[in-house]
Amino acid sequence: MAFVGVDIGTQSLKAIVTDDALHVIGSASIAYRPHFPQAGWAEQDPKIWMGAIGLAIKRALAQAGIRPRAVQALGIAGQLDGCIPTDASGAALAPCIVWMDRRAELEIAGIPSALVRERAGLVLDASHMAAKIRWFERHDANASRVRTWHQPTSYLVERLTGERVFDHGIASTTMLYNVRTKTFDPQLLDAFGIDASRLPRIDEAGNTAGRLHADGATFTSLPAGTPVAVGTGDDFSNPLGAGVLDPGRLACSLGTAEALGAVSDTPVIDDGALVETHGWFGGRSYISNPGWLSGGAVTWFCDTFSVDSPQAMSQLAATAPMGSDGVTFLPALSGAMAPRWIANARGTFHGMTAKHGKAELARAVLEGCACAMRDVADRLRTLGVPIESIRLVGGGARSAVWADIRATLANLPVETNSVTDTSPLGAAALAAQAVNRGTLVAPDAGPFSVIEPRAGDRDAADSAYARYRRLFDALAPMYGG
Repeated sequence: MAFVGVDIGTQSLKAIVTDDALHVIGSASIAYRPHFPQAGWAEQDPKIWMGAIGLAIKRALAQAGIRPRAVQALGIAGQLDGCIPTDASGAALAPCIVWMDRRAELEIAGIPSALVRERAGLVLDASHMAAKIRWFERHDANASRVRTWHQPTSYLVERLTGERVFDHGIASTTMLYNVRTKTFDPQLLDAFGIDASRLPRIDEAGNTAGRLHADGATFTSLPAGTPVAVGTGDDFSNPLGAGVLDPGRLACSLGTAEALGAVSDTPVIDDGALVETHGWFGGRSYISNPGWLSGGAVTWFCDTFSVDSPQAMSQLAATAPMGSDGVTFLPALSGAMAPRWIANARGTFHGMTAKHGKAELARAVLEGCACAMRDVADRLRTLGVPIESIRLVGGGARSAVWADIRATLANLPVETNSVTDTSPLGAAALAAQAVNRGTLVAPDAGPFSVIEPRAGDRDAADSAYARYRRLFDALAPMYGG
């Protein structure tokens, strides 16, 4: 018997097959890209996901040597902060407005940020779903035809089962969910002018949303009647798949964006508006920052400076000293999310001289992202969220150089292992819970290697971090921060 976990990423859809013990026995990935129709906009056609899911599952099953009828349940996770308007049949009326899209900046004008912070535990920001719904209702002729506003995970669940449902994690990213009552909040709905009947219901991520109907079976290549879990967003499935279910660790996912957070027993609200509060499994909270272009910054560097691969970039960075010989990089290629949220901020290199080359610039990019991670880690600890170590997942976790930089800059041990694509594994864990109807069990993601901070580089790391903060503070007024 087996479980299937799927992750709807920004650049690919991944599927894995696990055995009963949640050990991965097959995997596959189908690549695609977002579309950028104009500056500040980013979209993805949901048909891409529908075309990819069946092929990815077929390939993962073939690798595992498992027949479709052996699959006990399907779990889905996916990119957060998307917005998909659908009609009464569940079909998309327009492309998904994805997480990096900034078109809704004007739609948050006049919304009380204190109300959003106090009730939703979020920063009032155009990336979140409520702003995108408001934009669509104001600017698209199809607004009157919308039956349901979906995020990618819930969209796929409805297309496969006919059920319209968010888990608490996804609901808590919308700016419409009250983190204390764990329901959609009437005052927030009224502030954005959104009708609650057009939103999916809310349920636990590991409950059964429904079963594959005939079309769902065709799309997935799995038997009709296969249970499908409610599912969740990738910011939550990634740490779950990495074995992070309880307080004590900072989970740091190094994908296109760097999303990071930690589990808390209570819904901590950050009045400093650096981290946000989300629903978590078992009634707990997840306190997190949605992240900045981190793996995306690595891709940008490799493309711009003709470096063959991220591995080659890491090798370059290893030849430069801690502190990048005075070169500092602000990782704000799509706006700043740390140490403060400033949507109009831009990436910056500072401190270059004629003697500096690719090695110092490569290391500065890696250090700049690690400095932003330290901003979040320091804030979480100030808020009383326990952090004793950092667990890295995602493609960027393959870089031992980056892990070493992060350990020393944050002065915390960093844990890595060979399982870097943990979101679909978290989705498979939810599928297992949906069938077993028991307590959610995090997969055994070990064994982990532990990288300790380098004591000899402590002063250089603190000096580099101080330069990063001074540079950010000096440039923030240019961007309205």
